Amino acid sequence: MKMLRFQTAMRMIYPAQCLGCGGIVHSEFGLCGPCWSQTPFIHGAACAQCSAPLLGPQIDQSDLCDGCHEAARPWSQGRAVLRYSGNGRKLVLGLKHADRTDIAPTVGRWMARKVRDLVHPDTIVLPIPLHWGRTFRRKYNQSALLAAAIAKTLKLRTYSDVLVRPQATRPLEHVSKDERYARLNKAIRVHSGAIDKIYGKSVLLVDDVMTSGATLDAAARACLEAGAKEIDIVVLARAVKDD
Repeated sequence: MKMLRFQTAMRMIYPAQCLGCGGIVHSEFGLCGPCWSQTPFIHGAACAQCSAPLLGPQIDQSDLCDGCHEAARPWSQGRAVLRYSGNGRKLVLGLKHADRTDIAPTVGRWMARKVRDLVHPDTIVLPIPLHWGRTFRRKYNQSALLAAAIAKTLKLRTYSDVLVRPQATRPLEHVSKDERYARLNKAIRVHSGAIDKIYGKSVLLVDDVMTSGATLDAAARACLEAGAKEIDIVVLARAVKDD
């Protein structure tokens, strides 16, 4: 009762704000009506492995996009909450580059709802790692914040030290898909002291945004080489060519 009174008092002093525009909202860490309607949530038909929107109705839950047909993914299923455009891009960039760590708990819950049917009691939640230098400059790993929120919602274990990125990779913006895969080949590994945490487990890989899938590919292959049983992925946003 005392905690409820305290929270009520705090809301009177510091009203809840929309994650998008900063306007006043009724619940903590939500979106106002206009921002919600303008946020590009992925609904309807989507690729089962990368969540790219598909044309037409979803005939089969295993439907794949052309890209996933052409190149086999090392994971089983993949989900995304938003398209990486408009307010979707704004939320990702706020979390990633603007110290908006307050975004993570809410969008993490959105991501958890997307993958609730994929997880098992033995599933562990692993964020895509950053090189230590980038983590030092950014002060946090946004994927680890998302993984923590997902794990809390689904009551799963999460580890931020299982996957590592020993060497910094060159920037991936404005390079071809093939070059992305080449730069990330073997760039992500399972820490030698963490094999027992992943061996024989189902893994849910978490990242903020998926473009070509090269980063998730490198992480998934590292997990499989370390003895993971199965890999699924979830991202906050999916970059789509038409956007």
